[in-house]
Amino acid sequence: MPASKRDQLLATAERLFYEQGFHATGIDRIVAAAGVVRMTLYNHFPSKEALVAAVLKARHERFMASLDAATACASPGQVTRALIDAHGHWLERYSQHGCIMAQAMGEFAEHSTEIHALATSAKTDLLARLEAAVARDGLDHHAGLARRVFLLLEGSNTAVALLGAQTALADTRAVADALLAAARSETP
Repeated sequence: MPASKRDQLLATAERLFYEQGFHATGIDRIVAAAGVVRMTLYNHFPSKEALVAAVLKARHERFMASLDAATACASPGQVTRALIDAHGHWLERYSQHGCIMAQAMGEFAEHSTEIHALATSAKTDLLARLEAAVARDGLDHHAGLARRVFLLLEGSNTAVALLGAQTALADTRAVADALLAAARSETP
């Protein structure tokens, strides 16, 4: 079944925004790459900002769904590690040049409080998922563990572009294992 024009626009805009930046990517470039006319874009999205918001929301929903699927299947005591691995798989597949949410936070901090808030909320959602994973693993007695893993994952978002996915993710997993082992060794 062919993708709807809206879905086609979202996929094209996401790819171009990620590769070229939000501000550097114009509407004309998006419609040309999507193979639609400008009016088709504006029938689905009233503005470029609305398109950016829709792209970020859709990408975030896919990312959270991948994390949720991984943690739902995780063995007891392995939920946090499953989330870390799912994050790594996402980076390998969709984010080898860094995090689009961090990119949006940087590009829209001064230009759009709505877009900046969407990207910030995505980061808050990731931290909440980590807190839930740590609790499911019975490690919530370790103050700050979820926050430390969050910082590690955020660092891997940047490191993957510099070090390559294999190295960045291997190092991320090694540090995560050390953090989790230290937390398990503490008694509540």
